Amino acid sequence: MSYDESHFPAPRRRIPRSTLVLSIGALVPAAFAGWLIWQSTGGSDDGGAAQAASSSAAAERPGSPGPEPRPSVSQSSPSSPPASAPGDDGVPGDARPAPGEGPLAGKVVVIDPGHNPGNFKHTAEINKLVDIGTNRKECDTTGTAGNAGYTEAEFTADVSQRLRTLLRKEGATVKLTHENDRPWGPCVDERAEIGNKAGADAVISIHADGSGAGNRGFHVILPALVKSGGADTTKIVTPSRDLGERVAGNFVRATGSAPSNYVGGGTGLDVRDDLGGLNLSTVPKVFIECGNMRDSKDIALLTSADWRQKAARGMADGISGFLTR
Repeated sequence: MSYDESHFPAPRRRIPRSTLVLSIGALVPAAFAGWLIWQSTGGSDDGGAAQAASSSAAAERPGSPGPEPRPSVSQSSPSSPPASAPGDDGVPGDARPAPGEGPLAGKVVVIDPGHNPGNFKHTAEINKLVDIGTNRKECDTTGTAGNAGYTEAEFTADVSQRLRTLLRKEGATVKLTHENDRPWGPCVDERAEIGNKAGADAVISIHADGSGAGNRGFHVILPALVKSGGADTTKIVTPSRDLGERVAGNFVRATGSAPSNYVGGGTGLDVRDDLGGLNLSTVPKVFIECGNMRDSKDIALLTSADWRQKAARGMADGISGFLTR
C-alpha cells in the first residue's frame, strides 16, 4: 500500500530545514515518509516499523478486554482533563474563531470516543446483539486496559476532548457520540447513526488496542465495500480511505510513532467489514487504534499527557487536510 503525496499534506507545525530536501512531487509511502522525517530530526525512544510482526493479529473487535478497569476516570489519569459537561465543547471563548470563520467553518466533525468506562458494570446491556448489516454483533465491549489498570475508555475520552478543542479552534462544528455522561454505551449502531444524522463531513472513532506484548504502533481502520442488509458503504469507501491516509500520515509526523508492526503490513492501514460503526456509516469515517495498551513501551506513550496531545494534533491535522482538500 502506497500513499500519494497529495494524501500526505505538510504538517501545520514548522518543518525543520533539513527535511526540505525531500522532493515535493515524489510518491512515497506516507506513514514511512513521516517516520523517516521524524527520525532525521531527532526522533524519540519510540520503536517502529522495522520491528518484525511477532504474534497473531489483535482481537476481532478493536479494544479486546484486558484487566478489569478501574471505575473512576480520575483515579488512574491525574493529568487527564475532566470530562466536560454535556454540550460544553471545552474550548475557552477567546480560543474560538468568530462564527463562520476559520478554515473549517461550516464543516461538521463527529468524534467517537471508543467504549465507556461504565460498560464493565453493564455486561448484559452491552452484550445485546445489534444488526451491523453483515451480521449481528454485540452492542459494545468493555474495551481494553493497560496492565496497571489505565483503561481504553479513559484514554479515548481524554484524546477526544483534546481533538475537539483543536478542531473547534479551526472553526469546525464538533460533536461527540458521548462524553461518559451515560452509564454505558452507546451501541455501535447508535454511534454510526449519530454521525449520519449530524451530516458529518468526517467521523473518527478513537481506540487503543489490546494485543500481545511486543506488538507496537498505530493503525487506521478503513471501511470495506459492504452492501448487505442495512449496510451500504459504496459512497464512503473512497473518501474514507482519503481521510484515513491523511490521518495516518499526520499521526506519524505529530507523534513519532511508527505504523503497526502486527496489523496492516506496515502501511498503518487496515480494511475491515466486521465493524458496525463503519458498516452502518453513510458519511466518511475511520477508526484509529493509537497503540497497544498491553505493550510496556506503547502504554508509556498512551499514559503521557504530552503524547496524547500530539496524538490529537496528528488527528486534527489529518482531518483538516481532508476537509480543506
